[in-house]
Amino acid sequence: MQRRDILRLAAALTALPLARNALAQAAAGGMHWTTAAPPSLARQELYPEVLNGRIYVAGGLLAPNTGYSAHFESYDPAEDKWTRLATLPEARHHIALAAAGDRIYGVGGFSGGFPNWRAQASTYVYDPVANRWSDGVPLPYPSAEGVCAAIGDRVYLVGGRTREHEAARHFNQHVDTAQGLVFDPAQGRWSAIAQAPTARNSAAAAVIDGRLFVVGGRQALKQPDGSLRQVNVASLEVYDPQTDRWTTRAPMPQAQGGLAAAAYRGRLYVFGGEQWVPEQKVYADAWVYDPASDRWSMLPPLPTPRHGLGAATVGDRIHVFGGGTRVGGDHASAVHEVLVLAGA
Repeated sequence: MQRRDILRLAAALTALPLARNALAQAAAGGMHWTTAAPPSLARQELYPEVLNGRIYVAGGLLAPNTGYSAHFESYDPAEDKWTRLATLPEARHHIALAAAGDRIYGVGGFSGGFPNWRAQASTYVYDPVANRWSDGVPLPYPSAEGVCAAIGDRVYLVGGRTREHEAARHFNQHVDTAQGLVFDPAQGRWSAIAQAPTARNSAAAAVIDGRLFVVGGRQALKQPDGSLRQVNVASLEVYDPQTDRWTTRAPMPQAQGGLAAAAYRGRLYVFGGEQWVPEQKVYADAWVYDPASDRWSMLPPLPTPRHGLGAATVGDRIHVFGGGTRVGGDHASAVHEVLVLAGA
């Protein structure tokens, strides 16, 4: 760890008492959790997207984690109702969604039940008017567990895991990457962008003021015996597509992998996650980051601790749904909790 990162982490830890004061202020100001209609399927490893006021979520890992899905549905907050839509062309888990223009792109993801996961290069494109998926332009390389978001009319993919070799068909035969890609629908091709400072998987991201904020996640460090040591990272890195450059900001006060993120009024909100070492745990912790002050504050915690969950903002509410209630992939849920942010 570089000296700059150590100083940032120390500052974040020093700010914890202030974060707890912010938590008390949030509660006093009316910020609170409530519940909403559960999705029709319990699943985890979700990367949802919002288009025209509706939340879309595709694929996912089932319980037990040898099962995975092509299920695709949307949620209408105005009616508090989930609607099943056309299934993915193939079942995927860790497939990331991004809405560009009037289409939703389903990017990468794994096929196979644990431990026989295989990262895919497929891209699918969903037309909400026709309720139909079509094949999109494939990625230059297989990718899963990365973060994906649209900025303007372009789709960005950063990090995640890719195959160690072409024949890789096992979870352990994948490696973390810092590579990034952008898809331009007008040109119909994927292009490389500047690599992120940190190679990681299971991070979360949101777009604020035309920049991509990537936070948390973990690194799968291969051990001499071939096993993986899953180590969480706290770093927050911001990509500016105008300059094709990354900047490093204050890290999370607590490293959380498999978390979810959403943006609201120029701030980054993050929720949940899990930890494998030094002890296994699932987080209820939630945080908000203010880019103007480069500071983190604590939020009211998730009522139900989860990892591999999805988060999406519609209006003044952040919807947090699905996810695993225990470490690993065998405890998928259909919990749907909503953080009410009126006045935040």
